[in-house]
Amino acid sequence: MAAAPWLAAHGVNPILLDAGCGASMSALAILDSVLPRMRYLGVDVSEAIDVASARFAERGLDAAFIQADLQRLPLPENCVDLIFSEGVLHHTDDTRAALGAVVRHLKPGGRIIFYVYRKKGPIREFTDDYVRRKLQGMSMPEAWDALIPLSRLGKILGDLDITIDLPEAVDILEIPAGPINLQRLFYWHVFKIFYQPALTLQEMNHVNFDWYAPLNAHRHTPEELREWCGSLGLHIEHEFLEEAGISIIARKTAQPAAN
Repeated sequence: MAAAPWLAAHGVNPILLDAGCGASMSALAILDSVLPRMRYLGVDVSEAIDVASARFAERGLDAAFIQADLQRLPLPENCVDLIFSEGVLHHTDDTRAALGAVVRHLKPGGRIIFYVYRKKGPIREFTDDYVRRKLQGMSMPEAWDALIPLSRLGKILGDLDITIDLPEAVDILEIPAGPINLQRLFYWHVFKIFYQPALTLQEMNHVNFDWYAPLNAHRHTPEELREWCGSLGLHIEHEFLEEAGISIIARKTAQPAAN
């Protein structure tokens, strides 16, 4: 997603809040060309901000970092020009509450760009939550080992490289008609089993582990996001829908409505 168009409207050296920056990998990858033109403030609840700070220093980029909870940021309201939150809000207890909390710090006329997971078909939704709940009572090594057979199944299906052609949609399960690779059929409509032929089984298991291990990994619909933005005084300028997730660029036009 191009950053320049939504950055250009915010003058010289706008303040950008990276809400849930982690190690700032997303910001450095997506905003790399415009970071020298802004004042970057990375916020994360974890000590990953130390890694982020080192990465910015390596690139000669000025930045500030705060270790804090997104919903209790030590910042005044209406103080930042831009907010960037890539794949973070859905890992909180309440995605809508987290969005509202960070938007309080956005100036009127400021913009937020964020990405959240998109709700998928009923079987995939059930299985994702089922596996996630099963892992919660395990240690990390136990959870890792428990996912290896699942990842191996994904690799077997991927290596088969079989495409099937569904003559009609299975509407009751939200499975569309048409050609689809067998591994992708399982991936999108049954359970997450990441597959990339260039990766090892351990590397693919790492991707699956990162998906299933967090207790919070909410998935949402475009309709939900539109309603939330409207109630928070955000006008959606761009909406990017993918099978995996939803990206929004929105401008703050008013103070959030009272809850």
